[in-house]
Amino acid sequence: MAAETQLRQYYPFWDKLTDQEKSTFASCSAVKDYPKGSFIHSEREDCLGIFLVLSGQVRIYIQSDEGREVTLFRLNAGDICTLSAACIIDEITFEILAEAQENSRLLITPICGFNRIMGQNIYVENFIYKRTTEELSEVIWTMSQMLFLSFDKRLAAWLEDERRSTGSAVITATHDQIAKNLGSAREVVSRMLKYFEREGYVSLSRGAVTITDSAGLKKLIRQ
Repeated sequence: MAAETQLRQYYPFWDKLTDQEKSTFASCSAVKDYPKGSFIHSEREDCLGIFLVLSGQVRIYIQSDEGREVTLFRLNAGDICTLSAACIIDEITFEILAEAQENSRLLITPICGFNRIMGQNIYVENFIYKRTTEELSEVIWTMSQMLFLSFDKRLAAWLEDERRSTGSAVITATHDQIAKNLGSAREVVSRMLKYFEREGYVSLSRGAVTITDSAGLKKLIRQ
């Protein structure tokens, strides 16, 4: 019943499902907790399925053969991820990965349950394609930033995004974590942060970056 309540609240097509589809959707879905830093995956299938973030934050990223990571986007409470079920959409051929950035609780609907409903109900299919299109748009935006923005602007933009999303000028992240988010090397991040510190944009401490000149970072981004 708890799963059904969450599904009804967050999935806009719920009222368009038949009673049998509602029963299938609810019975297949399960709540699972992931501690901060843990990898989110299916224990029984290669394809995780679709998940709803009930609490916490999840980082969606890709990884190269050499182990370098690029953060594509992040999901907060109330957000639904469909790219995690990309195996049901033949046109999507790249693999995405997910990591709990905070202690997170997810409501996961595996492919075995969702695939059947999607094939029967046009409202579910439309939702999946619409949400996946939105996520792919975020992926394209991230890639365009990497291709067309210099690293100093990308780092400044990331710091400003973190400040706005957390409401704090203190960004709690190591240089290695920032590098993973930006798809760069830790050494590159460290050099640029030290430059930012010399310019008075930030101050550095162990495991944290404090923004001291937000206006300066914004001006750098616009240049």
